[in-house]
Amino acid sequence: MPRMNKPTFSSPTSMPHLPSGCMCTLYSRRLFTGLLVGGGAALASLPLHAQDASLGGLQGELRRPSSTTRALMKLVPADQLEAAAGQQYLQMQREAQSKNALAPADHPQLQRLRAIAERIIPHTKPWNPRAAAWRWEVSLFGVDQVNAFCMPGGKIAFYSGILSKLQLNDDEVAMIMGHEAAHALREHARERIAKSQGTNLGAQGLSAILGLGGLGQAALSAGSQLLSLRFGREDETEADLVGLDLAARSGYDPAAGVTLWQKMMGGNRNAPPEWMSTHPAGDTRIRDIQSKLPRVQPLYAKAAKPPRRFAPPVA
Repeated sequence: MPRMNKPTFSSPTSMPHLPSGCMCTLYSRRLFTGLLVGGGAALASLPLHAQDASLGGLQGELRRPSSTTRALMKLVPADQLEAAAGQQYLQMQREAQSKNALAPADHPQLQRLRAIAERIIPHTKPWNPRAAAWRWEVSLFGVDQVNAFCMPGGKIAFYSGILSKLQLNDDEVAMIMGHEAAHALREHARERIAKSQGTNLGAQGLSAILGLGGLGQAALSAGSQLLSLRFGREDETEADLVGLDLAARSGYDPAAGVTLWQKMMGGNRNAPPEWMSTHPAGDTRIRDIQSKLPRVQPLYAKAAKPPRRFAPPVA
C-alpha cells in the first residue's frame, strides 16, 4: 500500500493552549485548568467497577477509589464535566484552525484515526455506560510533539508528531487510542481533581471551583495549582489494561502495546528512573502488557479485523 502523504497543514512547534496528553514516557502534564477556570467544570459520577460480564473478569483487576474520594466525586453530575470538556475542545479546534494547524476532514491521517475510532467506540459502553451517549470526536492537530489525549465525553486528539516521529502502525495507534479513551471512561481526571482539591477545601470553596457557585478568585487560585495535575501509576496501569481490551475487541493486535512502548522508550532514553516518577517505567509497562496478553489475545482472535490498513505518514 502506498504511504500517506505528509500533512498539508502546518505543524507549529507549540500550541500554548492545547493541553498535554499522557504519553507517559515523556512525563507530560495533563492540564484541565482551562476546564475549571474557563468552563466551570464539574466532577462526574465514576463507574467504580465495570459490571458487564462480557469483560471476561478483567474488571476484577480494576482498582476502587477510597470512600472519601468517591464521596467527593459525587458532588456534581457527569454531564457538566462533559459539557465543559466539549467547550474546551471546541476552543482548541478553533485556535488550531486559526493557525492552520487543524487537519481538514479529507486529511489521510485524520481519516485513518477516525476509521480506527469507529471500531473502538462500540466497545466502550461496558467500561462506562455513559459512553453510549457521548458525542465522540477525533481531531488531528499539527503539533510536532509526541502526544495524544482523550477528554471527558470522548473528545480525542492526536498530535501529528506522534504519528510521524514514531511511525506508528494501525495496531499501535489503536493501543494509544484505547489507552487514552480508557482515561476518559474510568474518569481519572475527575478523581485526580477530587484528591488534589477536596482535602484542602470546604464544601463552599469546592463548589466555587467546580462552577456550582461563581468562579471568582477561588477558581483562579485553584487553577494554578492544577498545572501539576498528573495521572498516577495506578491510573496508567488501569488505562493500559482497558486499552488492551478495547484494541483487541476492535480487531487490532494487542501485542502492539509492546512495540509501541519499545518505540516510546527509544525516543526517551533520558527518562528518570521509575522510583522518581509518578508513572510506570517503560520496561515495567512492557512486562505488564506481556503478562496480560494471554487474557486478551482470544478476544483479538475472535474479533472482526479491519477491512483496510493504513500506512503512517511519510517521515
